[in-house]
Amino acid sequence: MAKKVTKQGLPPLDWLKVFEAAGRHGSFTAAAEEFGATQAAVSQRIRNLESWLGRQLFIRSARGVSLTVDGESYLPLVHDSLRALEQGTENLFGQTVRELRIAGLPSHLEMLLLPRLAAFSETCPDLRLVIETVPRRQDFEAADGALQIRYGRGGWEGRQEALLANEVLQPMTAPGQAGHWRQLPAIELRGERPGWTEWSRVTGEAAPEAGPVSVDSMAHALRAARLGLGVVLGSRVLAANLLQTGQLDCALAPELPTIDGYWLTWPPSLGKSKRQSEVLSALASALQA
Repeated sequence: MAKKVTKQGLPPLDWLKVFEAAGRHGSFTAAAEEFGATQAAVSQRIRNLESWLGRQLFIRSARGVSLTVDGESYLPLVHDSLRALEQGTENLFGQTVRELRIAGLPSHLEMLLLPRLAAFSETCPDLRLVIETVPRRQDFEAADGALQIRYGRGGWEGRQEALLANEVLQPMTAPGQAGHWRQLPAIELRGERPGWTEWSRVTGEAAPEAGPVSVDSMAHALRAARLGLGVVLGSRVLAANLLQTGQLDCALAPELPTIDGYWLTWPPSLGKSKRQSEVLSALASALQA
């Protein structure tokens, strides 16, 4: 190994970039092709890095190169750091947004996001959308780098947010059943939303009798109503497309406004460049329609 260099601060960025590429490809030749350099130049930079660190990062043999234990430990750190630096630079100074990650609960993605994506794609046709399902509310932290569609009252720590719509509940039935909805069994929706008891208290109307169907998601409740299994106290926001296409009917009954709503949220690192702000505004506008 070459004579050890004096350490001060961080190794030169080009040494780290070459190491990351060589480790990712498992080849000095492939790293050289990626950077348009010679294999000898790549090899020299990696030797310089090894000297700087005082550790061997690659095992060299006639069959090629492979990472040492130290190299395997160092590679993910370098990879993530370079990616964060690239993303942060783009966030602050970049003019282009090539990809958006959007996370949410299955029912919110299916019923709120997807029906409105066509309008957004017309505004941003070159943008790739990566949609990620969050199985449970407590799993949102695993997708904290993505845009998120959330339900609640806002004010999530470490998130910027825009209100998409306030939640409004109304009795809904399968087509043709709205005229006699009071005779239908009530579909129970378990969870945080107000139920039939609250609807009856606020509106002064008698709630339909409880039926045999009890579900734990609004998507399932709306699906049960579409199948003629009863009347649901449905979300006008999530059911908007079903109502517009005649797959559900609203009963002639009072609505129940709530204090909750649907929100688009994002980490503070997004939206700092003008282009990012424009994309976020376009997405929020499409989802508010």
